[in-house]
Amino acid sequence: MLFAVDRGAVKGLPALRVRGELDLSTVPLLAAYVDDALASAPRSLVIDLTNTAFLDSSGARHLVHTAKRAAAAGTALQVVCPRENVAVRLIIDLLELQRLVPVVESATPTDGEVGS
Repeated sequence: MLFAVDRGAVKGLPALRVRGELDLSTVPLLAAYVDDALASAPRSLVIDLTNTAFLDSSGARHLVHTAKRAAAAGTALQVVCPRENVAVRLIIDLLELQRLVPVVESATPTDGEVGS
């Protein structure tokens, strides 16, 4: 599966949809999209891993780094990964990533934002 990041919206929130394998070779590509998204200081940002086929430790590390950057910038981050994405959820759960990264089943509007 080829790696791609698509800009868009999830439930009315600005989103980056990640497809393919998020690993050492693709993290720099996602990082560039995250840098671009955070540059405009959005109130919220969704990173949607629904169609991500694989997550390695470098991908997990980047999600932690992104969560810290977003918090410092006052951006509410949501990393969407439904339980049905067993391959990626397994890594998230094994690493207890949800302790450091706001991992959710589906995006939810934050205060003052309207979902679609």
